[in-house]
Amino acid sequence: MSKEMMKKTVTINAPRDKVWDVLLRDEFTRVWYAEFSEGSHAEGDWNVGGRIAFVDGSGMGLVGKLVAKKPPELLSIEHQAVIMNGKEDQSSPEAMKWRGCKENYTLSQEDGKTTLTIEQELPEEYLDSIPKSWDKAVRKIKELSESTM
Repeated sequence: MSKEMMKKTVTINAPRDKVWDVLLRDEFTRVWYAEFSEGSHAEGDWNVGGRIAFVDGSGMGLVGKLVAKKPPELLSIEHQAVIMNGKEDQSSPEAMKWRGCKENYTLSQEDGKTTLTIEQELPEEYLDSIPKSWDKAVRKIKELSESTM
């Protein structure tokens, strides 16, 4: 199954700590995750090795494992399963498309501004839809980060 890396970069007029909060705090993630699917949220502990489920309002989503976390510089997730109708699925063809896909968030700071780079490995069939959602999500992350100063 072919996978491609998608990359989005944005400069945010806010310090890294603020952007980091927007990336991880539930009150913010619910806002920008909604750009992918209404009602989306994360269930998990954000600790390295921990399981994180990204679930939407209809019980669909992805399950990942946090493989790296260096606040406020790096967050890396490796997807391991899908959630279909509220149930985790690790072995279906759809789950296998996502298994091993990485999602990385890198933050660098210069002169009080943060450069956020998001890289996500995607199954080929999602290359048209998910990057468009990421464009909206990145705008929301920027807006939230700059307005919470």
